[in-house]
Amino acid sequence: MPSHPKKTWMGSTTKMLAVWLTESWKAFFVPCTPRGCLELIKRSGVPIVGARAVVLGRSKIVGSPMSSLLLWNHATVTTCHSKTKDLPSVCREADILVVAIGRPRMVKADWVKPGAVVIDCGINAIPDATRSSGTRLVGDVDFDEVKKVASYITPVPEGVGPMTVAMLISNTVDSAKRCLKASVKQ
Repeated sequence: MPSHPKKTWMGSTTKMLAVWLTESWKAFFVPCTPRGCLELIKRSGVPIVGARAVVLGRSKIVGSPMSSLLLWNHATVTTCHSKTKDLPSVCREADILVVAIGRPRMVKADWVKPGAVVIDCGINAIPDATRSSGTRLVGDVDFDEVKKVASYITPVPEGVGPMTVAMLISNTVDSAKRCLKASVKQ
């Protein structure tokens, strides 16, 4: 896979950090998972403009770019991590809560504002003796609890993952178009 940011379809190279921080990203590829999350949020019907958004996680691949995307879409954004003090009360302020913390079922119903949009980016294998594999996949959000409180919540699996793949395909098509356009100019 090429390391040049303009050629990296996943949009998640280390070189992209400065691009994300300066909003110069429009010439590059938006990282697939945050782009998919943003699309899910937009389709939920909850307005992003003026919304209070909390991103739980600060990775270079999901958390940081997600915070930037929400900010550039005019949300008021708080980025948290596992060491944030009083994390449940910070999460309860969110109209939009994006979780990418890497801890199975960490976010409980009492962490979520009633009616919030909850996007669970986590994917964790936990023991499950009832499965032939001995494990099952869960997110960073306790889905069964939080679905009773949230207006919209993504399941794990089959939530953010398929959107990530769709955005990878979109970035790949965009890359091909850019290459074709560049070759025609020469």
